[in-house]
Amino acid sequence: MRDVPIDGDMIRLGQFLKLADLIDTGGEGKILIASGDVTVNGEIDVRRGRQLHPGDVVEVQGRRARVVS
Repeated sequence: MRDVPIDGDMIRLGQFLKLADLIDTGGEGKILIASGDVTVNGEIDVRRGRQLHPGDVVEVQGRRARVVS
């Protein structure tokens, strides 16, 4: 798992996927999220706008990243 620092106390799921290099493009993120291939803290989440906070863990296709401040 990789720690990915963010500015501020919150970031949207779609933005975080790109920042953490878990996806190559925003379009790819949209598809993966909509198809249920993204988990947040171990639970599938299909909302690109989901707010993530420090400590949240995102997983996509076996790769994990944790939000840190």
